[in-house]
Amino acid sequence: MRTVDWASDSVELIDQTRLPTEVVTLHVSDVPTLVEAIERLAVRGAPALGVAGAFGVALAYRVHGQTEAFAQAVQSLRAARPTAVNLARMVDRVAGRAQDGFDAVLAEAIAVRDEEIVASGQMGRRGAAFVRELVGDRPVRAMTICNTGGLATVERGTALAVIQTLYEAGRLEEALVLETRPLLQGTRLTAWELQRMGAPHRVIVDSAGPFLLARSEADVVLTGADRIAANGDTANKIGTFSLALGAQHAGVPFVVVAPESTIDLATPTGADIEIEDRGAEEVVSFRDLPVAPNGTRAMNPAFDVTPSALITALVTDRRCVRFANSERLA
Repeated sequence: MRTVDWASDSVELIDQTRLPTEVVTLHVSDVPTLVEAIERLAVRGAPALGVAGAFGVALAYRVHGQTEAFAQAVQSLRAARPTAVNLARMVDRVAGRAQDGFDAVLAEAIAVRDEEIVASGQMGRRGAAFVRELVGDRPVRAMTICNTGGLATVERGTALAVIQTLYEAGRLEEALVLETRPLLQGTRLTAWELQRMGAPHRVIVDSAGPFLLARSEADVVLTGADRIAANGDTANKIGTFSLALGAQHAGVPFVVVAPESTIDLATPTGADIEIEDRGAEEVVSFRDLPVAPNGTRAMNPAFDVTPSALITALVTDRRCVRFANSERLA
């Protein structure tokens, strides 16, 4: 099943807000509805957002042609979520074909989708080989945060693609999945994907991650990324930085898995990455059920930044950059 695709002049999306209890496919035929789906996290994950944005440009061109309304629709897409670089990058890439007509725009969007599918397979294979290089031939206990599977890309995923590849090779002992507050992407989405593939896993609360690393309960930490700065600093789901600190203390390898499309050489360091704050409502309530006293204020950064000094290596679809060995992005 594909997280996001093009069919019959519309964008098809799995509504991730309905998982794990329902599998609902949305058929989106206009840009405002797609922007709303992106903002409410019906589709999420940096590569999947890039693909959704690419198809959104095709929607915009089909409705507006190359007009000022098209330009406004494109801008609304690229601004829907500011932290993940793939969204704006792929929107701009596909919009750049507008002078060649709708068929060229749609072909470019489909190329973005296909490239992400290929990248997921390559990251899974390269990442699994690197983990076995780190851990040896024994079965691997992998800890991960948020959702980095096919739901975050189109198929298979980034960090979860590595876990899936290890499982398919008979080399996965267990995946430990952080629940990932406040919206529980680990519990709702990653556990759902692991269950579908039949891989052994357990869910843990976010704050248990560093402690369990200190107790030698995992051999490696595998995370995704929403934006990687030129110096290797990496923005990812909030809680990743704490996990990296725990991994450093425990001497456990901390590996980021992301496609080359998530590297942003125009952003010098993590300090230059805009961090989206999603407001208090996600923290003080869950699915419209209040979990805090009425009027409680909250901070809700959706992402944090892990310095490259805490990252063992970055695995992409093309290479493995070993930050721990003083290798750097070029």
